[in-house]
Amino acid sequence: MALSRIALLHHRFSRRPFTTKQVDNTRFLPPNQSNLAQTLITIFTRQPFTPNDPELLRLAPELNTKVVETVLNGFKRWALAYLFFNWASKQRGYRNDIYAYNAMASILSGARQNASLKDLVGDVLNSRCSMSPGGLGFLVRCLGDAGLVEEASFVFDRAREMGLCVPNAYTYNCLLEAVSKSGSVGLVERRLEEMRRCGFVFDKFTLTPVLQAYCSAGESERALSVFDEMLGRGWLDEHVSTVLVVSFCKWGEVDKAFELVEMLEEREKIRLNYKTCCVLIHGFVKESRVDKAVQLFEKMRGMGMNGDIAVYDVLIGGVCKDKDCEMALRLYLEMKRSGVLPDRGIFGKLIRSFSEESELIRITEVIIGDIDTKSVMLLYKTLLEGFIRNGLVHDAYSFIQKLMGNDEFDDGESEIIQLLKDHNKAILPEMDSLSSVIDCLVKADEVDKAVSLLHKIVQNGLSPSLMMYNNIIEGMCKEGRSEESLKLLGEMKESGVEPSQFTLNCIYGCLAAQCDVAGALDLLKNMRFYGFEPWIKHSTFLVKKLCENGRAVDACKYLDDVTGEGFSGHMVAYTAAIDGLIKNEGVDKGLELFRDICASGHSPDVIAYHVLIKALCKACRTTEAENLFNEMVSKGVKPSVATYNSMIDGWCKEGEIDRAVSCITRMYEDEKDPDVITYTSLIHGLCASGRPSEAISRWNEMKGKDCCPNVITFMALIQGLCKCGWTSESLVYFREMEEKEMEPDSAVYVSLISSFLSSGNISAGFGIFREMVDKGRFPVTVDRNYMLAVDAADKFVEDYRTSCHLTFLIKDGSFPVVAVVNRK
Repeated sequence: MALSRIALLHHRFSRRPFTTKQVDNTRFLPPNQSNLAQTLITIFTRQPFTPNDPELLRLAPELNTKVVETVLNGFKRWALAYLFFNWASKQRGYRNDIYAYNAMASILSGARQNASLKDLVGDVLNSRCSMSPGGLGFLVRCLGDAGLVEEASFVFDRAREMGLCVPNAYTYNCLLEAVSKSGSVGLVERRLEEMRRCGFVFDKFTLTPVLQAYCSAGESERALSVFDEMLGRGWLDEHVSTVLVVSFCKWGEVDKAFELVEMLEEREKIRLNYKTCCVLIHGFVKESRVDKAVQLFEKMRGMGMNGDIAVYDVLIGGVCKDKDCEMALRLYLEMKRSGVLPDRGIFGKLIRSFSEESELIRITEVIIGDIDTKSVMLLYKTLLEGFIRNGLVHDAYSFIQKLMGNDEFDDGESEIIQLLKDHNKAILPEMDSLSSVIDCLVKADEVDKAVSLLHKIVQNGLSPSLMMYNNIIEGMCKEGRSEESLKLLGEMKESGVEPSQFTLNCIYGCLAAQCDVAGALDLLKNMRFYGFEPWIKHSTFLVKKLCENGRAVDACKYLDDVTGEGFSGHMVAYTAAIDGLIKNEGVDKGLELFRDICASGHSPDVIAYHVLIKALCKACRTTEAENLFNEMVSKGVKPSVATYNSMIDGWCKEGEIDRAVSCITRMYEDEKDPDVITYTSLIHGLCASGRPSEAISRWNEMKGKDCCPNVITFMALIQGLCKCGWTSESLVYFREMEEKEMEPDSAVYVSLISSFLSSGNISAGFGIFREMVDKGRFPVTVDRNYMLAVDAADKFVEDYRTSCHLTFLIKDGSFPVVAVVNRK
């Protein structure tokens, strides 16, 4: 609230202004005191400043509160004002009054120095300074403006309790204004009720902060109630109306805001200011009500308010979002006619919002005379992004080539390019646009076009970026074009672009995929020159490929050559070589390489140990595998579940069941849980060792740990129980297997059939035989179970209880009987 307005409304409460910041107090000072104030300002502004300046000691006795106010308002920096205030407060014979305190409070509030402002409040109360209602009100407002709502309430209450001030309606209005900024509706209502109990009459300055509090808290119904009361009393003004209009916009109720504006104009003759109209326009656009925003804008113009760049920016942005190209251009032309110069942000909205070539041509025709180089670049980028987004990669390529003057593209020049040329604004595109087109060409498997564009870039005197080269080289390498990628690498160096680690590793990976050992080694020399490391995945892939092709020895030599080039070997690649040697040359060769690697200072990981342990167990050399296992543990390498499984399977195959069981115990100690493979190996081994009851016990243990058996586990248990003569038990698990919709193979059927025949239960055996035939599981001739099935068929033919049924199956052609007939 302006000082002059305060003075007019509340002149009866005080004889002079509550602070002197807004007025020239020198008018109220005698000449000698005015000179004193100017001298003090000069001394405190002078550098270096010392508080013991003899001149200050001489001037101190002449201080009074009017001089102090004048000096405080004469400083441009709050810190100097605060320094002077503290100095003056300590001078003998001088005592601050509320006006001096308020002058300092106003400065600290404006500078947001809340800590110092809190200290000042304490000084005011401790000094027991008497206050007029207006003086207290001004201090409360300063605190409210700084967000110190609690302090504002505190100083109000304490001043009243200590008898320093008797608040009046104005003081309460200031307090309501301060506490309304806290967002606490309850606090505002309590103070309002307190004011009512004191018998003070409300005015519009009382209800305005109440309205503001309700609006800030989103209490729309209460806000409208206060507004209606103010309307009924004729207290509405532009400020009050603006508070509610802006709040409606914040609540997303822009239609109500617009209705309110029209009502105020018709009934109250209140015209909202420019700022409020702008807020409304923003609100309409935010709520996607661009039509209302344009309507309000036209209304503003009818009231003589010309839009600025910010309003046009919002409006053009809104219509662009709605894809209304014509309206956007109309607003643009209107803006220029009104003398507002468009900025790059507006050009950006116009260009970015319309990616269709026809729309961009229309926009370009209108804005061509105003756009700068960056806007032309944005035009290129938007058009190219539109091509790419619509999958028109060839159109993007063609546009760039025409722009760069490639005569090979003779299917007519683009209208946009022609427009730019006509206005001397056609320039070469920026690197980002060129790079995006090259990237899209590569992704569309148009690597040759990407290379062609790259060469055109060089011909136009531009320097291709590293990313362009990398994208093309990566595309070539994916197509296995290693020779061309190496040639492009040479061109890249000649153009002064240094390759990155990615560049060289792309080519390295391509050479690895082709098993080009010599080429890979040559590239490693390049990497060594630049200080790059080869990616281990490519080295490992090359080693694996060589081993798959029976060249495990060459793989080992390659790794030696890599080390010879100064690159440290990696266990992943070495492990691949060990695995290859084992498969090509035998376990001992793999062990030999493993020991050499260890001797050279490398630390094998769990995978390297596992490869060897698995191979040794498979070769029935489980004792050696255990030694290696213990070595691994002693070196702090934790075995994996797969490694334990290899050991358990090895011991089971060698009949060392107890040692296999001890491995499971070690697994638990190592906090590793057995998996389905663990249990399958152990169940198979227990059955093979004639310990079927223990096999069933392990089966139940597995299921109790929520480890679900798979087809192989079922088969191992069923076949194992059959071999142990536990035919009835095996049939139970066979039926469970079927219930789980797992398909047994012919081996399971044959095991059950043989077991039933061995126990003399030919009927049960034939029942399983018939199921096997019905389900098409009779073994084929190359199956090792074929002869067992034929032998069973012989027995069924010879037995009178089953011969007729078997004869029916033979006549029905359900299974092959050549062997049976021949043997008969």
